[in-house]
Amino acid sequence: MLSFLLRRIAAVLPVLLVVSLVVFLILRLAPGDPAAAIAGNNATNEDIAKIRTQLGLDSSIPVQYGIWIGRVVQGDLGYSFYLSKPVTELIAQRIEPTLALALGTVILAVLIAVPLGTLAAWRMGGWLDRLLSGFSVAGFSIPVFVIGYLLIYLFAIRLEWLPVQGYKSLLDGAGGAGAGPWAWMRQLILPWMTLAMIYVALIARVTRASVSEALTEDYIRTARAKGLTERAVLLHHALVNAAVPIVTVIGIGVALLIGGVVVTETVFAIPGLGSLTVDAVLNRDFPVIQGLVLLFSVSYVMVNLLVDLSYLFLDPRIRY
Repeated sequence: MLSFLLRRIAAVLPVLLVVSLVVFLILRLAPGDPAAAIAGNNATNEDIAKIRTQLGLDSSIPVQYGIWIGRVVQGDLGYSFYLSKPVTELIAQRIEPTLALALGTVILAVLIAVPLGTLAAWRMGGWLDRLLSGFSVAGFSIPVFVIGYLLIYLFAIRLEWLPVQGYKSLLDGAGGAGAGPWAWMRQLILPWMTLAMIYVALIARVTRASVSEALTEDYIRTARAKGLTERAVLLHHALVNAAVPIVTVIGIGVALLIGGVVVTETVFAIPGLGSLTVDAVLNRDFPVIQGLVLLFSVSYVMVNLLVDLSYLFLDPRIRY
């Protein structure tokens, strides 16, 4: 077990190195100059050259990469070109809304998709199965921002049940009182629903396929022959034995979640890492983009590592 963890952690380092190198090269080779964007339209060539020197952009690309990766190893992600603040500080300020959005979406999607997929497999070919198929197609076909605007129009504008946009922290509200649990959840219901649509479609389809395959196995017929109820058969035999592919797709879906967070935070004006990413791209803020991509990559790799470790508890036949 320990050797497996050490091998996986050792394998993560080259992956992160390649990701950082690719992102660094793409940003440096893309058209446009951050120094010109910072200097403004009325700046002279001397002003732009001075800013480039201050930002270290006048050095060669290998030298720039070497300096940046050396600081990253020490825990320093650099300073924002546009905001003149440490990237780690900017991430720390924006990480709470993103974590709240991502974790809430995962919980909501799992609570909806797993029972829905299990019931669809149990009644394969029925109305619920056909409804799930149509919902899955729609969930994968409709862009996230379209879903967000539709939900805003229905629940915020027409019905006036939920707020349109914005975010207030659960802990740091006016006078230190925070937003309160209900007010905090209420402002995230629409973003959770928006981001969960594609996630529910993915998990529900995989759950249906895995549970339907498990229901054809001999141990299911044996369980029914012993007189177990259908509920016990579904929960304690079919769903348990189908848990490995379901957990796998939940981990793989984190990539969709990361991409959806960027769009969803922009639609609902949530000041999280997604909106920070959009602002950094528009302002060509290289250190912020590099730091965020590195953070997202580490998060994705760690989630998949946790998924691999969960197999030990889900299936006793698996050993590392």
